[in-house]
Amino acid sequence: MSRRERRTSAAALAYDAKGGDKAPRVVAKGYGLVAEMIIQRAQEAGLYVHRAPEMVSLLMQVDLDSRIPPELYKAVAELLAWLYRLESGVADEEAAAAGEPAAPSTSAADAPPPNSSSYPRLPG
Repeated sequence: MSRRERRTSAAALAYDAKGGDKAPRVVAKGYGLVAEMIIQRAQEAGLYVHRAPEMVSLLMQVDLDSRIPPELYKAVAELLAWLYRLESGVADEEAAAAGEPAAPSTSAADAPPPNSSSYPRLPG
């Protein structure tokens, strides 16, 4: 099967640092129709959908309801930090401080994600 013909895959993470989570957990994952339903429900709930095939591929290797492995901490932390800055308006403040215009009002799904070229490879 070529890359272009690959079926859709999706994985969902949950993380509650204040609730005592030590690392994000994979709370949903699937292919095809299940993946489409995961994406649809996330969008309906107003959650950010990160569409990096590399990240999804790595998360699909994690068992359902398991914490992400330490090899993914940095990549997921960068994504969560970027999303936090985006949602809190810090990204606009940083742009203003650098003399750049603020980003137009768009949904988080339209904003460019952090660089995915540094995603690690999982052993196995």
